[in-house]
Amino acid sequence: MDAGELKAADVPVELAADLETAVRASPGVRSVYRSGSLISNLLRAGAAALGGRQEDEPLVSVAPVGDGIAVEVSIGVYSDARSADALRAVHAAIDAVLETRGLRPDSITLTVVHVQSAEAAPAG
Repeated sequence: MDAGELKAADVPVELAADLETAVRASPGVRSVYRSGSLISNLLRAGAAALGGRQEDEPLVSVAPVGDGIAVEVSIGVYSDARSADALRAVHAAIDAVLETRGLRPDSITLTVVHVQSAEAAPAG
């Protein structure tokens, strides 16, 4: 399917899940957070409570835009990682996933929302 033929209902949850997996595997990334404003996150939570959305849906936002895909993701990084380096790695990972599916990015919006020290990270 050509990216130009995509409609909102056609964007599979598995694409967002694959993107989230790639983002989490990127160097310097500590965690992934749901993107969007407080209001959009409250609306998502309300929809999930009413059975409209699953709480275990990927945290990466994916939407068709024109002949491409818009991706939005918020990440947490380790304090010893340079945020700019982590963002470059995440961007490259997203590009790679889209390329393997024959999709073109319309926009990729990345936000660092949290920096956590390695000492404060839970033991795992």
